[in-house]
Amino acid sequence: MYVETRVPLKEVMRVNPTTIEAEATVAKAAAMMCRDEVGSCIVLSGNVPIGIVTEQDMNCKVVAQDLRPSEVRVKDIMSTPLITIDADMTVGEAAHMMISHRVRRLPVVDNGKVTGIVTVRDLLGVANELNEIMSDLIVINREESYTMGVCDRCGKMSDELVSLDSIMLCKECREEEHLR
Repeated sequence: MYVETRVPLKEVMRVNPTTIEAEATVAKAAAMMCRDEVGSCIVLSGNVPIGIVTEQDMNCKVVAQDLRPSEVRVKDIMSTPLITIDADMTVGEAAHMMISHRVRRLPVVDNGKVTGIVTVRDLLGVANELNEIMSDLIVINREESYTMGVCDRCGKMSDELVSLDSIMLCKECREEEHLR
């Protein structure tokens, strides 16, 4: 069975992502990320997105090099080129882009302006929700699955028991139930 899952990116993206100017210090970027409780800042030159700085960039390019965050500019450690996605794309297309570009975050752009960001965590949230829906559909469609055992209503042995409202019923008791 195929289920169409073309969820618009606009439904799951976070709006107003944390941004920082390229000339700002890594210390300022870290403070903004802490304030906003996020793992990255989109780097801007004017209002144009030119890169992204992540916790990993800070750890590997500043902390591990024993540099002072207050002396290092964001532009010197940011990841480029910036991989972005258009706002009118779908969650599936975002997932494919993340896989093909090996990134965990995609800034969402609309007419050249950053309007949001979508992360792997955001996509996993959608996947979990769809999995729950699919599980419910499977349970509903499994209603006609037969089991062998004793009917909970009449006590007779049957090889055609079906769970109905959490009670295992034989064919005769199910027919009586439908007549009520």
